[in-house]
Amino acid sequence: VFVTRRIPAEGLRVLSQAGGCRVQQWDSEEPVPRAELLAGVAGKRGLLCLLSDRIDREVLEAAGPGLKVISTMSVGFDHLALEEIKKRGIRVGYTPDVLTDATAELSVALLLAACRRLPEAVEQVKSGGWTTWKPLWMCGYGLSDSTVGIIGLGRIGQAVARRLKPFGVKKFLYTSSRPKPACAAEFEAEFVPLTRLAEESDFIVVTCALTPATQGMCNKDFFSRMKKTSVFVNTSRGTVVNQEDLYDALAHGQIAAAGLDVTTPEPLPTDHPLLSLKNCVILPHVGSATYATRSTMAVLAANNLLAGLRGEPMPHELLL
Repeated sequence: VFVTRRIPAEGLRVLSQAGGCRVQQWDSEEPVPRAELLAGVAGKRGLLCLLSDRIDREVLEAAGPGLKVISTMSVGFDHLALEEIKKRGIRVGYTPDVLTDATAELSVALLLAACRRLPEAVEQVKSGGWTTWKPLWMCGYGLSDSTVGIIGLGRIGQAVARRLKPFGVKKFLYTSSRPKPACAAEFEAEFVPLTRLAEESDFIVVTCALTPATQGMCNKDFFSRMKKTSVFVNTSRGTVVNQEDLYDALAHGQIAAAGLDVTTPEPLPTDHPLLSLKNCVILPHVGSATYATRSTMAVLAANNLLAGLRGEPMPHELLL
């Protein structure tokens, strides 16, 4: 099997201790170069990859007909050419559920950082901008008695709502590919069109999957409908948001603030216009970055791979 990156030791141990499994690994914190990926996958029966590895037709052809299993250490799978993979009868494993809590926690942290202007406040302390207590200085927006809109009420969306409810949120709105009354009941969340969610929400959190329907859905029209006092947070995928439109909305005071854990591209260039804004908090895609979560993801990805190689049911298989 070929492992495309240095992963938590627990995951690698599962593979190395499995009988009859020879591991070749790109042992680096940095992504495997394309040429190394094509060479590494050649002749392999299994591939353990990451979200940053583009597994397309070229990679599948380089692997050859012996490739039986692809296991991705991620909940997302938009980096995989699923039609090509399906054609070749390759099984796919992924790691949902295990990163739900960590990503939901990070979403709430990012929301609070953006709405209460935390990075800006820290900078004021460091730069000497903090002179005395002032009634109107560094004021932001609170969650108490607010309306929160969630785009995508899946596992992570529900986990975010569960964590925000104790803050005293008055009302939850959500939009999804379809109504989810059973999931929404816990929060008394109302299923509404995207336009209404934009118009009525004080806080908007994007936790949907990237699909043709969601790509670029948060655009100029969307931001123009939001309140001037509302805060926008995205922890799903960068391309769900039109970043130029978001920049304009933030720069011209159309919305109050934004928090992003995902961008296009990743990493975001250091001279990107969004990084010049005080009211935009950007993190380097660390939604699942707790030691425990990353270790669990690695072990699950390894177990998916081994089960696939043995022709057994995977703990988490993506059914194509």
